[in-house]
Amino acid sequence: MMSVTRDMGRTLRGDRGDMPSFRYEKRCEAPGVIRIAGIDEVGRGPMAGPVVAAVAIIDRTLAKRKLLRLIDDSKKLMLEDREEAYEAMIASGAVHYAVGEASVAEIDSINILQATFLAMRRALQALVDQPDVVLIDGNRAPPDLGCRAETIIGGDARSYSIAAASILAKVTRDRYMHGLAASFPGYGWETNVGYNTVEHLAALNRLGPTPHHRKSFAPVTRLLEPELFESMSHD
Repeated sequence: MMSVTRDMGRTLRGDRGDMPSFRYEKRCEAPGVIRIAGIDEVGRGPMAGPVVAAVAIIDRTLAKRKLLRLIDDSKKLMLEDREEAYEAMIASGAVHYAVGEASVAEIDSINILQATFLAMRRALQALVDQPDVVLIDGNRAPPDLGCRAETIIGGDARSYSIAAASILAKVTRDRYMHGLAASFPGYGWETNVGYNTVEHLAALNRLGPTPHHRKSFAPVTRLLEPELFESMSHD
């Protein structure tokens, strides 16, 4: 069985006021480096729902300016703008992508960081054409990616590939949480998508946790195991 040597690469820092571009992708270009992907995740902070990651490769020969103008860090975009960008990327044929997730049970079992890495690996494994290099938002790359990785602090606002992945992950997870909201009314997931808002925290205390709440996260642990939480808070 052939072993794969993984090159962790570098952590790059963008300039203040950066806007998305392909300059980071172009820095990675070299003989034999054909496909450069961006990876990003969403859902590390919420107390309910999975963590979702997406990987995106943008074909620069097909991507039109009209499409690129829609792509930015998902956190900067309004809901309607994220949805428009998502649908435009799917329809364009210029963005090759895949999505992976780690479940609430996995988050509780292996912790949120390792679950995030797992979701990223699953997204990458689901991609039909494997990349030669991946650009990852942040300063930590998952182990065992099987290819070279470059981390970029604030990368979702600086690399088109990472920004595209951020939108794909965000819209995918938001739609999933909106669907769950119909089955578990009262928690406000149609708007807070599992994050720790005042409304969500009040509902958690009033209605109790669901199977989609993360038992390892403090607000939920406090309800399920108050004595354990109390002892942990004094450690």
